[in-house]
Amino acid sequence: MEQARIKFSLLLTYFVFAILLNSVGTVILQVINTYDVTKQGASVLEGFKDLPIAVVSFVIASFLPRIGYRRAIMIGLVIVTLACLSMPLAPAFLTTKLLFMSVGVSFALIKVSVYSTVGLITSGAKEHASFMNTIEGMFMVGVLSGYWLFGHFIDSDNVTSLGWLDVYWVLAVICVVNFLVLMVTPLDEREARTGYAPDMLREFGDMLRLVIRPLVYVFVISAFLYVLIEQSIMTWLPTFNNEILKLPTAMSVQAASIFAACLAIGRLSAGRVLRWVNWYPFVNFCLVTVIVMILLTLPLTNDIMVQGDVSWLNVPVAAYIFPIIGLFMAPIYPAINSVMLSSLPKHQHSAMTGLIVAFSALGGTTGSMITGFVFGKFDGQTAFYLSLLPLCVILIMLYFFRRQTEITRRLLET
Repeated sequence: MEQARIKFSLLLTYFVFAILLNSVGTVILQVINTYDVTKQGASVLEGFKDLPIAVVSFVIASFLPRIGYRRAIMIGLVIVTLACLSMPLAPAFLTTKLLFMSVGVSFALIKVSVYSTVGLITSGAKEHASFMNTIEGMFMVGVLSGYWLFGHFIDSDNVTSLGWLDVYWVLAVICVVNFLVLMVTPLDEREARTGYAPDMLREFGDMLRLVIRPLVYVFVISAFLYVLIEQSIMTWLPTFNNEILKLPTAMSVQAASIFAACLAIGRLSAGRVLRWVNWYPFVNFCLVTVIVMILLTLPLTNDIMVQGDVSWLNVPVAAYIFPIIGLFMAPIYPAINSVMLSSLPKHQHSAMTGLIVAFSALGGTTGSMITGFVFGKFDGQTAFYLSLLPLCVILIMLYFFRRQTEITRRLLET
């Protein structure tokens, strides 16, 4: 019963943070309209979110077993609840920056804690990979829900309206509920402290030493590039829908939910598939499919003309087809994360997750800012075509990643 409550809490935590973290694309569109901010100016919101994730996770990940994973999640929920309440109470672009900074700090605590807790409540590499995909799938369900939740509060007839800020009352309530669930749910974390370094300096040093291992730095490059691609698409897809596909503001946000829905379906399905299929050919198939789909679908977004009122029945076909790439992108990130964590002892999961979170956050910021710059200077199609380059690099890096995981496992068996 307690393990079921812990799993529910981990899923609910990821659900609400998915809404907050990936609302940055929607919020960028809204602050451009509401606070009269430029595209380049609005793109810094990604940095306010991701840089605190990178810094905090890198600094405190190795210490989290000392703090306690459950306690760290609860601290993150308190910080975010206060930040959500500030949005409707003190509406301003500065408040929005502080919100995303708070979300970043909290998510650093939460992602490291959640990933590390998965190792405590699962047994075996396949169960680990399956539940990791389930958690990431729930994350995408949260992203999908967020598009519609925000879309419900956005007034398309009055783009300068502050009514969209009322969504943060709902998010604050969800955080409070989750805090209460965690407060009454114990978690046995003794296994995470087995083999744990006796002092804080050594803990941090052990984490840094992970980076120099070939297995780790090959993985880190792959994770960085994947998040760069996913976040750049997710952040700028509402603006792409609005400016390139000519959809109304609320519909632009809601249409972007197709991408999130495909990511959710892909990850939840992969949680089943990876119980039976080797991760390497499966991930390579997904990468090649994404590359082909981008090459085939982006040309459909050229020179779109709007005729009459836009509805779901007459939107450009690209609004439905392009986001389907999320179905094949979805399994890549949780699969390689699970392979990486399963290759390490459980007491190293927290430190390794800190590196995952830090470099993923840097990848998200880099991708969003590059895409925002190219979007502003050229056009949305050029910005999304750029994703082909990192996709090809990931294909190459995964070959070396697989070789290093095989070498590591052989060493552990001897």
